[in-house]
Amino acid sequence: MKEALYLECYSGISGDMVVGALLDLGAREDILRKALESIRVQGFHIEISRVVKSGIDSCDFNVVLDDKHANHDHDMEYLYGNREETEDHDLVHGHRHAHSEHVHDNHEHAGEHAHTHEHRGIEEIRTIIEESNLTERAKQTADRIFTILAEAESRAHNVPVDQVHFHEVGAVDSIVDILAAAVCLDDLGIQEVIVTELREGTGTVRCQHGVLPVPVPAVLNILQANDIKLRIMDWKGEFITPTGAAIAAAVQTAEVLPERFQVKRVGIGAGKRVYDGPGILRAMLIEESI
Repeated sequence: MKEALYLECYSGISGDMVVGALLDLGAREDILRKALESIRVQGFHIEISRVVKSGIDSCDFNVVLDDKHANHDHDMEYLYGNREETEDHDLVHGHRHAHSEHVHDNHEHAGEHAHTHEHRGIEEIRTIIEESNLTERAKQTADRIFTILAEAESRAHNVPVDQVHFHEVGAVDSIVDILAAAVCLDDLGIQEVIVTELREGTGTVRCQHGVLPVPVPAVLNILQANDIKLRIMDWKGEFITPTGAAIAAAVQTAEVLPERFQVKRVGIGAGKRVYDGPGILRAMLIEESI
């Protein structure tokens, strides 16, 4: 077995957690910034910093949006039903969109102001990817992630894939998170990725059309279509976002760890939401030992 990436998703997975873990693992910030500067999307800048989650030093990848694109996924009171909806927001835990009901981008980035109308279909997103200066391998990874999301939403809402218009997946922060993950994976030269299982919490989250149980339909569709194992934890909350699940599904090449292996490097990516669990993603570069 060659060197492989092991994504230890014991407290969930999201787009920003993946990027943070890969940067912490050694993906180069200058390569990432140069790639993101080439995409035909405006209204954001990125911040990369160190934070402490549950006492653990972690890398935080944050997509900072301008006022037009600002989101409110950190509004936990709204998300879990402790505050009434207002006319200014039609937040969908992670998503507000016309055709797809629940497509998260990550633990930080999701709902938007009602006046921001960025509904993009899969072909529009593919054009953004193709016109960027990402490597061909990174472009292919990003395209596969978005395709997996589109197929999950198509199934959830019974519409053809080319008619799925993602509000949030088409929004700025979602595009940045997915392209950033693809760039970092490519920069690290990752060929093999082990994902043994994804772990999810319990309870419900609010969306535009009501309250949905966790895991949300898009996540379940992704896991079923890609044969990814799921474990439900005792912690309350949504720990797996559709974008996180789609990244795992797009890059997984194995689901079983070698019996013995050496850990070469470790990276830890921080989530943004505050739950009982740690909210971190640990990524390890490992090599099988004989």
